[in-house]
Amino acid sequence: MPNARGAAAEDPARLAARLARNAVDNLPSGALAERLGAARKEGRQLRVKLGIDPTAPDIHLGHVVVLQKLREFQEAGHTVVLIIGDFTARIGDPSGQSVLRPVLEPEEIERNAATYQ
Repeated sequence: MPNARGAAAEDPARLAARLARNAVDNLPSGALAERLGAARKEGRQLRVKLGIDPTAPDIHLGHVVVLQKLREFQEAGHTVVLIIGDFTARIGDPSGQSVLRPVLEPEEIERNAATYQ
């Protein structure tokens, strides 16, 4: 974590603005700065989680944005958790409107998840 020391000393509002850069929404407004400030006061890291479903065998370009954002939190000294879930892959698109999210067999989900790891 090359920037962890500098990020720890950075003003929480300024760090929040930097971490929220390029995000469409950061809701509720001001919450990230508050959490960063509270964590700093308590001498702890934030735990930032991202859940992805292995509906395909490969991580694709669409994942890059959120993975880069996780990296920014990590570089700021926080703990990042990547969760490979399978619920959406198991149920597909419950509305039946998208053929892009079919119900997958458990074996296919396991193979896809293995490629994510």
